Amino acid sequence: MPTLLYLHGFNSSPQSKKALQTQVWFSQHAPEIRFICPLLSPFATVAMASLQAMIEQSAEDPVYLVGSSMGGFFATCLIEQHNMRGVLINPAVSPGRGLQHWLGENVNSNTGEPWIFEPEHIAEYLALDPEGLQRQNNYRVLLQRGDEVLDYRAAQKRYAGCSIVLEDGGDHSFVHYEQHLAAIHQFLISN
Repeated sequence: MPTLLYLHGFNSSPQSKKALQTQVWFSQHAPEIRFICPLLSPFATVAMASLQAMIEQSAEDPVYLVGSSMGGFFATCLIEQHNMRGVLINPAVSPGRGLQHWLGENVNSNTGEPWIFEPEHIAEYLALDPEGLQRQNNYRVLLQRGDEVLDYRAAQKRYAGCSIVLEDGGDHSFVHYEQHLAAIHQFLISN
């Protein structure tokens, strides 16, 4: 059975609005695709190890990716390593360069779980960052110019040559995301 891995953003959870919207849409319109949204660690090597294990368990069947913000960064790493298809929503680009304000004690905004971010955790993100994209046809990137957290132009530059949907307005949560779910499904299953 094909699997859709939804990768939520940094310090978020499987209870994020887009994750839940995606789960509902796929259960109603594409029940033949198993939906999984794991709780991602804020630590890059831990998050990637768990994602790699999930992909290895599904080795016989296709695995598709949808990644939001930091989840888009992780999806990019996986697409480049495993030749998978993925949709990125306002993705984080080279996030290791912008994580300094997370250093110290933090609390997950959805789960309430405390965690401590140290300089070596930033180094993990820097080490994972792909130097370039080799699989441009495997990406669809959804960007909104009104993203108040990440500069959409960095993603527009990073994913040049990929399928990009750029909308005026919006915000980091990607306003009206649910209206893109049918097109997301179509992109993921097309070869």
